[in-house]
Amino acid sequence: MGVQDTLFRSSDMSLVQLYVATEIGREVVSALGELGNIQFRDLNSDTNAFQRTFTKEIRRLDNVERQLRFFATQMEKAGVTVRPIPRNENVTAAPSAHEIDDLADRCDQLEKRVSELNESHETLQKRWVELIEWRAVLREAGSVFEHAYGQVEEIRQTGEDDDTAPLLDNDMEQNVHQGGEQQSFSVMNIGFVAGVISRDRINAFERILWRTLRGNLYMNQSEMADKIADPQTGEEVDKNVFVIFAHGKEIVSKIRKISESLGADLYQVDEDTNNRRDQILEVNQRIEDLNSVLQNTKLTLKAELRMIAAQLASWMVVVKKEKAVYEALNKFNYDQARKVLVAEGWCPKSGLPLVQHTLREVNARAGLQMPSIINELQTNKTPPTHFKTNKFTVAFQGIINAYGTAKYQEVNPGLQTLITFPFLFAVMFGDLGHGFFLVLAAVLMILNERHLDGRKIQEIFDMAYYGRYLMLMMGIFSLFTGLIYNDIFSKPLFIFPSMWEYSVPEDWKPGMKVTAHRVEGYTYPFGVDWKWHSAENNLLFTNSYKMKLSIILGWAHMTYSLCNVYINAKFFRKPIDIWGNFLPSMLFMQSIFGYLVITIIYKWSVDWQASGTQPPSILNMLINMFLSPGNITDRLYAGQEVVQTILILIAAVCVPWLLLSKPLYLRWENKQHRALGYRGLGEHSRVSALDDEGRDSADGNGHTLGRESADYDGSAVALVAEDIDGEEEEEFDFGEEMIHQIIHTIEFCLNCISHTASYLRLWALSLAHAQLSQVMWNMTLANGFAKSGPIGVIMVVVTFYMWFNLTIGVLVIMEGTGAMLHSLRLAWVESMSKYFVGEGIPFEPFSFELLMEEE
Repeated sequence: MGVQDTLFRSSDMSLVQLYVATEIGREVVSALGELGNIQFRDLNSDTNAFQRTFTKEIRRLDNVERQLRFFATQMEKAGVTVRPIPRNENVTAAPSAHEIDDLADRCDQLEKRVSELNESHETLQKRWVELIEWRAVLREAGSVFEHAYGQVEEIRQTGEDDDTAPLLDNDMEQNVHQGGEQQSFSVMNIGFVAGVISRDRINAFERILWRTLRGNLYMNQSEMADKIADPQTGEEVDKNVFVIFAHGKEIVSKIRKISESLGADLYQVDEDTNNRRDQILEVNQRIEDLNSVLQNTKLTLKAELRMIAAQLASWMVVVKKEKAVYEALNKFNYDQARKVLVAEGWCPKSGLPLVQHTLREVNARAGLQMPSIINELQTNKTPPTHFKTNKFTVAFQGIINAYGTAKYQEVNPGLQTLITFPFLFAVMFGDLGHGFFLVLAAVLMILNERHLDGRKIQEIFDMAYYGRYLMLMMGIFSLFTGLIYNDIFSKPLFIFPSMWEYSVPEDWKPGMKVTAHRVEGYTYPFGVDWKWHSAENNLLFTNSYKMKLSIILGWAHMTYSLCNVYINAKFFRKPIDIWGNFLPSMLFMQSIFGYLVITIIYKWSVDWQASGTQPPSILNMLINMFLSPGNITDRLYAGQEVVQTILILIAAVCVPWLLLSKPLYLRWENKQHRALGYRGLGEHSRVSALDDEGRDSADGNGHTLGRESADYDGSAVALVAEDIDGEEEEEFDFGEEMIHQIIHTIEFCLNCISHTASYLRLWALSLAHAQLSQVMWNMTLANGFAKSGPIGVIMVVVTFYMWFNLTIGVLVIMEGTGAMLHSLRLAWVESMSKYFVGEGIPFEPFSFELLMEEE
């Protein structure tokens, strides 16, 4: 079609209508998703999600997606790594419906298998934990019993009473040995409870027992050496083993209930020593058997997960794409009469031939006789805004899109940002050495694009990689401004001979100042003379130089931006915006700040030392220009009074001109149109691309709707054009237009002052960057170089390490980020506010590539 997309304006968009056979609807949408240049409109916006045609298929894919997330969770828990998709591998080139069905069935089987293995493993793990705890309880209870029996036996033999075990001393002393045999606790009416409880609850457990039973208990508890893993969550928990003795069955029952309420696990313990020893042997044997079974189950589960991991990433992409296809199909209408799917969407005109070619290929593969038809609709609906970018321009366009989407076909600020953004950054970051670090980092990322594309490494690094070409441009411009400032790590470059010479008087003594004079007939050819770095008035000179330079750059930047108002007005055929907005705005700005820039350059061009007069202050001149027009205190040039008076009058006239001309003109124009009876003619009839070739459709009033039909030569795609209803125009409201223009006039006049002053940040940050770089050098490497001998070598190594890290961390990264943010402010506010509307609709095509990038 011969349509070329540029970054200056958004791509020409077409509203197209697609007629696709139902049999190949899924294949067509999948192919268009791979192409990624159509934004489908929702033709079923009045239908809820549950009543749409392909809701059943989406639910099924949601279930498959849930199963895949379940597999990923199990792999993370088991430590199995998912194999990534090979780079540039097209894993889902329109899979068939049969392949999707097979994948869904396979996922069902795998989910069942993994769930069974998980349940089995959790059951075995839970049983293993119970056996471990039981063994600990048996050992703890055994030691308590042996201690109790031994204590009572000692009391019986010595006859000495001990009140440390009040529950055991009386009954035990009388009943522990009857006829030389050990008696049961039940005979003595003493019961006990043994179990395991979480360590963080043991204190509360003791307090509750003590207050509930009023101290009528004997409790012994100890910490388990190893942590116990929770079978379900896998979290390791510290636990304690406890054994509690008390009189009476009711008290023992209370102890059991309190223990269970606090999550304790209770276990049976035999009082008899021999039986208890047999229990421990049995528990140890069962633990060994469970360990063997657990190991086999874990290996089997890992083997299943490794098999899934080899294809999980590809399956996820397949399901995600397939789900997106059906979501797009739900936006289509179904023509019951012709058994076709009807879709509408926006497409760049330059991409229409590729869409046609894609549809032909899909039809050819399917072998259908019925063609897929593209119906290009003629409409006045506002199209979405689309800028075709590449890996170089995408970061610059991203800066603009972060502020707002450009209105369809208005001038795109992204084109000028390619140069202005890195240049303004470099003015604040002007250092040859620091710029070299930026260039080096950007070049390394660019050279390794093949390995870094599509990888998620770390958020900050990913952001830097996304803007690698932006960083490259900022670094290159920083090299240029570093040469202009003659600054590399706060030191000068001796590229050319200096234009200044020092003449030392014969009676010179240490401490006396030496004045430099210029070399006759010679001027330093490029940038700042290197001898300024050693001059005492260096800061005074660079301060004045950079301050005036920032004003000039700001004026040039804003003037260029204001010219885009004229370009937009001419393109959209709005002459009132040219002579009602652009012309008074430009005259107002140039009469004040354009004049200021001219006087700065003129003052630089005059040899004031040769003229024998004191150079006037530009700032005082500008202030007096408004406070006392026509009165000149310090003259800059002849005829200055007349020129400044004329400029003040021009600026004063431009304010009411800018305020009233556009609203009054629009009011007059609206009255003229009403007097002539102009009104919109709505054409409500629609043309079907399936009508007979060459037949004209007529509206209800008998008017023929022209249709441009593409010749159909037997191919699978036809392209026709059709008119549809457009958006209704809003009625003119003079009051609203007047308020809008008042706000615009006040903002513009005030912004001319505030925005010009805002560019002084170029001066401030440049000066701060240079001074900080000099301080960092003097505090580190300068001290190292001042030493000599072995100590000097060590000092140089240490101070270089400090200087290098501080330079990268503070001057390059932190200062660079700050300068970038200030440059962003100048691009968004000071420049784009002059002409950028930013009320566009972003173009969001149905694209698998964009879908994968969102993950």
